[in-house]
Amino acid sequence: MNYRHIYHAGNFADVLKHSVLARLIRYMQKKEGAFRVLDTHAGIGLYDLSSEETQKTGEWVDGIGKLMEAELGPQVSELLEPYLSAIRELNPEGGIRFYPGSPKLARMLFRPQDRLSAMELHPEDYARLHRLFEGDHHARITELDGWLALGAHLPPKEKRGIVLVDPPFEEEGEYQRLAAGLEKAYRRFPGGTYCLWYPLKKGAPIKEFHETLQALNIPKMLCAELTVRSDRGITGLTGSGLVIVNPPFTLKDELHQLLPTLKDLLAQDRFASHRAFWLRGENKTVKDD
Repeated sequence: MNYRHIYHAGNFADVLKHSVLARLIRYMQKKEGAFRVLDTHAGIGLYDLSSEETQKTGEWVDGIGKLMEAELGPQVSELLEPYLSAIRELNPEGGIRFYPGSPKLARMLFRPQDRLSAMELHPEDYARLHRLFEGDHHARITELDGWLALGAHLPPKEKRGIVLVDPPFEEEGEYQRLAAGLEKAYRRFPGGTYCLWYPLKKGAPIKEFHETLQALNIPKMLCAELTVRSDRGITGLTGSGLVIVNPPFTLKDELHQLLPTLKDLLAQDRFASHRAFWLRGENKTVKDD
């Protein structure tokens, strides 16, 4: 209950997560049918980067701040357009003061038929999220432990959906809990697209986490990781990863275009790296740099 995403809004981990979320939404919209985004750990939805909390850490400066100022090649610009256009829409006078969290970004990209279910347990953050979407019939905001949503809120009535699981990783065993949550959710909704976020830091059990996921025998799991600095002498976040279950068939090639650019722009030292590979599925070749 201590974690507050406002201190980290717009950082390099958000850039990776939200870039991919926007791609998943656009892919789902290739079909006319409605779909639902289920956001299990939603936060407050919209962040003021001039606030005392964000100014205290300034993490957004080395994340979305760098990306918004960059000159991007045409292919990468096209892939990032849904994400960056939402940010520009929130900041019509230029610059970047307001940054969309996952639920706000998803809602901004929706068609009339698409829907949002967002869960937040922190009482103050839930209240702010609820006010943000008050009166919006496309969004259902629930004060709930997001882990419970993986059972109670699946499958969605639309039978199509993206499930974003972005826990705070405050407690021991969160990697195992994430794998167990996926196993539970997948049994209820095997046709869904899942996007699971996890931190990269010194001593993190990434190899064991990946092996646990592989043992679930879910047919298609794609992994993307972005590291921005060495973990030598650092105890905090050095990178982040995403596991995408049932990914769009185009996503791996898109990641091979996006990740090198994000690494070059967001690198904090010469040890920055990236990789995109199949945990299970098409092939398991690991590409990194």
